[in-house]
Amino acid sequence: MKLDLLYEFQPKIGPYDKPFPYWQKEAEQATYREALAEIAYCDTLGFQTVWVVEHHFREGRSAVPCNEVVLGALSQITENIRLGFGVVLMPPGFQHPVRVAEKVSTVDILSGGRVEWGTGRSTPNEQLAFGVPADDRSREMWKEGVQFALAAMESEELEWKSENIDFPRRFISPRPYQNPHPPMWLAAAGEQSAYNAGKNGFGLLSFALMQPVDAMANHIQLYRQGQSECETPIPRFKNDRVGAYTLVHCYEDEAEAEKYRLWDSIKWWYQNLAEFTLRWEMADMPEHEKEMIFPLLEPTRTGNIDIGSYLEQDMIIIGTPEQCLEKMLKYDAAGVDQLLCYSQFGYLPHDAVMESYRLLGEKVIPELERRGHRFDYEQIAKQAQSSWT
Repeated sequence: MKLDLLYEFQPKIGPYDKPFPYWQKEAEQATYREALAEIAYCDTLGFQTVWVVEHHFREGRSAVPCNEVVLGALSQITENIRLGFGVVLMPPGFQHPVRVAEKVSTVDILSGGRVEWGTGRSTPNEQLAFGVPADDRSREMWKEGVQFALAAMESEELEWKSENIDFPRRFISPRPYQNPHPPMWLAAAGEQSAYNAGKNGFGLLSFALMQPVDAMANHIQLYRQGQSECETPIPRFKNDRVGAYTLVHCYEDEAEAEKYRLWDSIKWWYQNLAEFTLRWEMADMPEHEKEMIFPLLEPTRTGNIDIGSYLEQDMIIIGTPEQCLEKMLKYDAAGVDQLLCYSQFGYLPHDAVMESYRLLGEKVIPELERRGHRFDYEQIAKQAQSSWT
């Protein structure tokens, strides 16, 4: 298993001593400065990929709606780490899919072919703001957006006319560095979505934050079943890797970690997730779905967060290098190829995040490397090239 990074660019939590908008400006600017420094450091430590999200309107939680800009900047201050769109929102409405092809190709050129292209269709809070239907129609819109972007990357000129996209014949530029395109992924939360990701030939981007590792293993089994039944992938070549993300923090001294509010940071993260879901994502849900989800989220929203249970079930990875490695190997056994470490969260200071990365890079990654990996990029590149030629 490889170690990756996941970045939402969460501004540091207040209180602030300045009025709006100055407190927000300072918090966001500090987050960007610190994140770029952290990722540049991880480029020297053996981390495989950094994934940068595309989020809109995520108060307190994420300040990065333009991941292509961030990844373009990272392409110039890193040399080794791969650059993941985690993800690009593909239904037309969020952005014209020709713009997706242009952005992904540009970052791929700037990075010398280090892009991983994650795709998704988002959730109601973002969908409705951009005029994207918050129902199953968005799935077909995602699919057509992906198909258009792929066609734009490989066609000298492209014309397209459908209910969702009306595009006159135009010359497309630039072309991606990788042939025929960067490896493609799909973000999938549920079992059916995991199966569909495999059936359509995408890598799977999943998460363990709200489910035990053994439950995630069931999702991965369904994904593998879908991959085995994939006859006509949507991408030009199949990507059969599994990536999963969770909160990760490594320390040598637990008492010191308490001083910089590690446990408070975990509680804040889960509470913020519940508050956001109840306020924004559930607002437009059918009543029967609200009734099922509300009892699960309400205790978390009010601060009843059982960190001990999360640790016991390995839903989060917190501890010494030895403890982190032990938990990570359970993800490896479940079928995870790339573990996305979500480490910039809550109240954690920049120095603590950097120290966590140092410990992971010096004491955990070498142990994972010693065990070997199911895939390597030379094989992936050869597979992609053969599918194109």
